[in-house]
Amino acid sequence: MNNIDFTFSDLIAGYVTDFDTSKGEHGTFTLKTSDGRNFEVALTSNTYAELVRNLGEPYYDCTGQIWSRIAPNQYIFVYGIFYLEGDQYKFEAKRIVFLGRTEREYLFEKQDWWIKQIQNLANFYLKAQFEDGEIDYRKYRTGIGLVGSKEKSNRQETDTISRLVYGFATAYMMTGEERYLEAAEKGTEYLRRHMRFLDEGEGICYWYHAVDVKPDGSEQKIFSSEFGDDYDAIPAYEQIYALVGPTQTYRVTGDPHILKDIELTVNLFEYYFLDKSERGGLFSHIDPISLSPYSETLGHNRAKKNWNSVGDHAPAYLINLWLATGEDKYADFLEYTFDTIEKRFPDYEYSPFVQERFYEDWSHDTTWGWQQNRAVVGHNLKIAWNLMRMNHLKPKEKYVALAEKIAEIMPAVGSDRQRGGWYDVVERTLKPGEGIYRFVWHDRKAWWQQEQAILAYLILTGSLGKPEYQRLARESAAFYNAWFLDYEAGGVYFNVLANGLPYLLGTERGKGSHSMSGYHSFELAYLACVYTNLLITKQPMDLYFKPKPGAFKDNILRVQPDILPPGSVRIADVWINGQSHFDFDANNLKIKLPSSTDELKVRVRILPTEVFFNATLLDVTEGIAKISLSGLMDAAAVPLFEDELKKATSHSVKRIVLMLENLKCISSAGLRSLIFNKQKLGADVEFYIVGAAEHVKNYLQMSSFCEGVTVLDRYETVKMASVR
Repeated sequence: MNNIDFTFSDLIAGYVTDFDTSKGEHGTFTLKTSDGRNFEVALTSNTYAELVRNLGEPYYDCTGQIWSRIAPNQYIFVYGIFYLEGDQYKFEAKRIVFLGRTEREYLFEKQDWWIKQIQNLANFYLKAQFEDGEIDYRKYRTGIGLVGSKEKSNRQETDTISRLVYGFATAYMMTGEERYLEAAEKGTEYLRRHMRFLDEGEGICYWYHAVDVKPDGSEQKIFSSEFGDDYDAIPAYEQIYALVGPTQTYRVTGDPHILKDIELTVNLFEYYFLDKSERGGLFSHIDPISLSPYSETLGHNRAKKNWNSVGDHAPAYLINLWLATGEDKYADFLEYTFDTIEKRFPDYEYSPFVQERFYEDWSHDTTWGWQQNRAVVGHNLKIAWNLMRMNHLKPKEKYVALAEKIAEIMPAVGSDRQRGGWYDVVERTLKPGEGIYRFVWHDRKAWWQQEQAILAYLILTGSLGKPEYQRLARESAAFYNAWFLDYEAGGVYFNVLANGLPYLLGTERGKGSHSMSGYHSFELAYLACVYTNLLITKQPMDLYFKPKPGAFKDNILRVQPDILPPGSVRIADVWINGQSHFDFDANNLKIKLPSSTDELKVRVRILPTEVFFNATLLDVTEGIAKISLSGLMDAAAVPLFEDELKKATSHSVKRIVLMLENLKCISSAGLRSLIFNKQKLGADVEFYIVGAAEHVKNYLQMSSFCEGVTVLDRYETVKMASVR
C-alpha cells in the first residue's frame, strides 16, 4: 500500500561532499542535507545554473561554469526530478542555485546586500500605492495584487498603513533617500488625522480598525475589528501595530506630536489591557464600549491572554521607542513582558513548542478558534530573537537559556532540513505512532516566519559566536533570498511551496492584505544588515536621521541601531547637512545636535568596536612599495600608517601600492591622512588602490581622492614595465 513508485520533482539544499565529473553522462556530486542525509545528484544535458540575486539585479547564468564553481562544503540548492530505478530513486538536477562566486561566499552577507533590497522594496510599494506620483494616502488601499495593482476595495486598514510607514521610515534610515521619509511622515500624519481616537479626558489614545473611503471622498470609520478572529472587539495586536510606523518615524525625526500619541497609546495598554492582579500579563481583547476585557460580548476572546498581547510590544514598537528615548519606563515595560514570556510560555514537559494562548489565570487555552493546540513556528523563533535583544539591555541568564533552548529545539521540529526554510503552523503534540509534527493546513512557508528564523540565528551568532547558529542563519537567509524575491514584479512572495516555488492562489497571491504590508520584509532587511555587518562580518553601517528643531530631549540624538551586545559598536563619523560634526559620544552612541531652526540631515557611520587597524609594509621592489591596510583606518590609526609609509619612503620609490582587501572602513581622519601624505610625496610618486571594498571605494571617490590614483581590483593586472 501507498508505494511511491512514480516520478516527482523536488528541491534539495545541502553541502557538497564529493563530485565525480566522469560518472554518468555529465557527472555527479553528493549533497549532504542540514540533518546529515546524503543525496547523489546527476547532471544532465539540460541542467542549468544561476547565481542567487537580489531584487533589481539581472539573471546571472552559471550553466557553463557548473564544475568550476562546485566545491567541497559549498551550500547550494538543486531542483530536480526523482526517478525510481529498481529499488532506488535517481535524482537528476534541472536547476542549481549558487549562493556565491566561491564556496565560502554568501552574497547576502555583502555589506550593501540588504540596503539594495530595502531600496527595491520601498520603490515597489511607492509605485503600487501612489503610482509614482504624489504621495497621497487617500490613494492607499490595503489590498495589493501580485504585480502591485490595487484590488477593488475602498478599505484602508490602520495596521497595514502603519506597517508600510515603518517600511518607508526604515528605508530612509538605511539610505537617506528623501522620498522614503516623505512617505513615512505623510503616512504618520494620515494615521493621526484619520485613524486616531484621542481621548484626552481619559488620557489615552486608541486607533480605529480601518476607514472605508467612499467614491465621493467621505469616510466610514470602522471602530472595532472586522477581522474574523477579533470581530467586534479591540484586539491588543491592532493597537500595538498601529504604533509600529509612527514609532520608527519618531526615531528619525523626533516629532513630539508622534511621541504624544505613542505615550497615550501606551497608557491604553496600562489602563485597560494590563492585568493588574497578581496574575499579571496583558489581555488580548477589550470591549469597544466598556474597554473591559471581561465583557460577555467578547465571546471566545473574553478574559484571554496570548502571544500577541504580551510579546508583540517589543519588536513592533517598544524596543524602537526605548532606542529613541532611552527612558527607563520603557526598559521596565520591556523587562516585564520578557519576564512574563519566560515564566508563562514554555511548555516543554508536553511539547517542544511554547504555549501561545491562555485563560486569565494562565491555564492553557487549547480550544480557541483556528489555533486549538497548535504552534506557530515563527512565534517560537521570534521569542528567541527578542530574548537576546532584551538580554543585551538587562542581562539575565534565564533569557539566554530560553533563547538557546528554542534555537536548539526548533530545527528538528519546525524547519525543512531537506529543502531549507521554515514551516508555518503545526500540531504541538504527536499522536501515538507519529514521529513528525503534523502540518495543520499545508507545508507551505510564509515570508514572515523566514524572517524570524534569520534574525534569531543572526543575533545568536553575533551574541554568542557559536558556529552552529551561523550555519542555521546562513541556511535560513539562503532560502529566503533564493526563493522569496519576486524578480519580475518586485516585492516578496507571501508564501512559497515546500520546494521553494511561489504559491500564487487566493489571498496569498498578493503583496498587500490584512496580513501583509511593508513591515516584516523591511524589518528583515534592516536588522539582517545590522546583525551581519556590525556583529558578524565586522563591516561599517551608515544610518540617516532628520531631527526636527529641538525635537529630541536635550538635543541628544540616540543612534544605537538595535539593542546590541554592550560595547559591540561605536560611532566613527558624523555628518550634519554634509559637514563633519564632532560633538558625539562614540561609545554611548549619542550625538549632541547643534541648535537650529531648520531640520538637520544627520548621517552617522557605526562601526564594530572589534575592528582594529594594522598597517604592514609588505615589500619594496624595483621602486614599488606595497603596504597592506586592514581593519579600521581612523584617527588612532594614522600614526601606524605613517610609520609604515615612512619605512617605505626610506627607499627610493616611484609607486605606493595600498592593498586594501582587508580594510573594513576608513574614517574622515584616515582619508585626510591619505590625501595629506600623497601631497607630501609629490606628483612623481604614483598611488595605487587595490582590492578596496565597494563602500571603501565609494568613500574615497566621494572625496575626489581617486582622481590621479589608479584603482584596481587586483594588482597582478599591472605591467611592471610601466614603472618609470
